[in-house]
Amino acid sequence: MGIAKIRAPLTDLENELMRAVWDHGPCSVEAVHRVISGTRSLKEGTTRTLLRRLEQKGYLKHQEKDRAYIYSAVDPARSLAAKAARQLIDRFCNGSLEQLLVGMVENKVVDRAELQELARKIARKTRKGNNL
Repeated sequence: MGIAKIRAPLTDLENELMRAVWDHGPCSVEAVHRVISGTRSLKEGTTRTLLRRLEQKGYLKHQEKDRAYIYSAVDPARSLAAKAARQLIDRFCNGSLEQLLVGMVENKVVDRAELQELARKIARKTRKGNNL
């Protein structure tokens, strides 16, 4: 397994911008601004600047369409979550997924029933040859 490229972490506001792009697909600055302005008081220029920064950090890419930038996520949220989890496992659990999961059960982050259900889903998908 190759080493995942480590990106600068997302701030809460950057995460909200990414969530808008993940939830709505490729978006113009204006579309992202409409979504964000429901919860944040930002100027459109600030939204534009933040989207450029997210592109510089490697989270977004853009294409030009009719003189407008259309931003899309480089990776789906699920992939970023998996990479972040791998970093946590490597840093705090000596690379052991088992240590992480046992710790999550011990600290009531997840219960045994949830883990058992996940194991059943993974087994079912693996048998069928489907992706999760």
